[in-house]
Amino acid sequence: MLWKAANNRKYLPLLAIVAAFLLWLGWPTKPIPLFLFVGLVPLFLTERIIEHPSFTRPAATFFKYSYFTFLLWNAFTTYWVSYSTLPGGIAAVLCNALLMCIPAMLFFFTKRRFGPKIGYPSFLVYWLAFEHFHLGWDLTWPWLTFGNGFAQRPEWVQWYEFTGFMGGSVWLILVNILFFKALADNPTKNWKPYLAPVLLIVIPIAISYGMYFSYEEKGQPAEVVVVQPNIDPYKEKFRDGENYIPIEQQLARLLVLSESQITPKTKLVVWPETAIGSNYQEDQIHLYPDIAQLKAFVAKHPGLDLLTGINSYQLYPNKEAATVSARFREDLGYYDVFNTGMYLTNQGQIELYHKSKLVPGVEKLPYPQFFKFLGPLAIDLGGMVGTHGTQEERTVFFHSGDKQPASAPVICYESIYGGYVSEYVRNGASLICIITNDGWWSDSPGYKQHLQYAVLRAIENRRSVARAANTGISGFISQRGDFVQKSEWWKQAALRDTVLLNTDLTLYSRTGELIGPAAQILAGLLLLALIIHKLIYRKRTV
Repeated sequence: MLWKAANNRKYLPLLAIVAAFLLWLGWPTKPIPLFLFVGLVPLFLTERIIEHPSFTRPAATFFKYSYFTFLLWNAFTTYWVSYSTLPGGIAAVLCNALLMCIPAMLFFFTKRRFGPKIGYPSFLVYWLAFEHFHLGWDLTWPWLTFGNGFAQRPEWVQWYEFTGFMGGSVWLILVNILFFKALADNPTKNWKPYLAPVLLIVIPIAISYGMYFSYEEKGQPAEVVVVQPNIDPYKEKFRDGENYIPIEQQLARLLVLSESQITPKTKLVVWPETAIGSNYQEDQIHLYPDIAQLKAFVAKHPGLDLLTGINSYQLYPNKEAATVSARFREDLGYYDVFNTGMYLTNQGQIELYHKSKLVPGVEKLPYPQFFKFLGPLAIDLGGMVGTHGTQEERTVFFHSGDKQPASAPVICYESIYGGYVSEYVRNGASLICIITNDGWWSDSPGYKQHLQYAVLRAIENRRSVARAANTGISGFISQRGDFVQKSEWWKQAALRDTVLLNTDLTLYSRTGELIGPAAQILAGLLLLALIIHKLIYRKRTV
């Protein structure tokens, strides 16, 4: 058969290309997620071919073709990162593909040492452990977590309310392993081995459809308005843009759009990330004229609160009082810069939340003690490039009237972290508000993928989502993951909807990520067994 023939090494480049192509075809925003269930099969076939004794350097060969697969997949799906800066985009694709080779190579060595019965399950364990690790370190980039691949099919993954998006990663990998086993270990071409992977696809989808059609949205109603001002982040939004729009005019556009949709029932208006372009000193924020203008706007609409993104900074009296993320300027001293969500109540009170899942290379220099040389590759998204300050707790903004809606101010990149968003819900959020600026990536799959991932946050927590984008797509998502309203790309818009404010907690909302930590424990045990086995084998051969 194909994988047992010594001269079939000529198929290895083709298998790498096919694997990347299948994963790309199944990924948002492509319409065929079924391809994800076979996208890893060519990778497993590659490993099987390399088992042949004719390969003198099997590990190096498997690494080469694995890297080729992941490189192509990353390039096909996230090439749009380079629209902001070509060196940074290339580095992101090259590095993320390299990181994906780590669980693949651990699977390779584990299967070599312990055989297929442990080897193939080890791929599941190592990959899940990698995905969870990729959620939390300084170079975090979980965009291609396998469970995200089903974001375009909310009716397939209603059970994410129990498992979160990593449950989808388990599903995808298990089906791929079963399809490979049916193909590789079935010389008679019997159809029966294919029954298991087919059932593993069909049964969860059938259960999910049942949940989808039977689910009834919960909670008291609240009228919410989201605003999309559509200000070009390269040319119009910031002072160095060639067609810079003065802050006063930007603010006027936001106010006019908001007024076009506000009714006496409106309880919340949501503006996008860094909607107001000034840099506000936080302990002096009430003194700014545009803040006074916002207070007047909110005050004339009884019962109305405003959530908006701003840039802010905080001064420290000396180096000892400064945080590890603090910067220094001769005229300011030590200070922190924040990508901030500001909540302005009808009574003029202001609450702030600091974005804390920061974009590597844009808002955070990863491990500066080691990677200071990467500074020139920082992706300049306007405003302030460099490490931003963060906060430990997930702040929830409670409406100034009757405490509802209780809004989770999820800022841009934070919305791709399922466990992170669930922390807002555990803290009392009844509505997920995503404020973002997706115009950096032009008309590409980037902003579309980001939009789709918000569907998963709605399902995991059974919370409605109100999404306000500067440029991108704004709108509303229901508790079962349906788009209720959407704006058009690159159009000014203001949308109004009555959302339901669920206060019940799903299992995932209560627990956050469980699959990833469990996989990391198992991966640690597998690695320990691998090391011990290698040491014992070495002693026996001495």
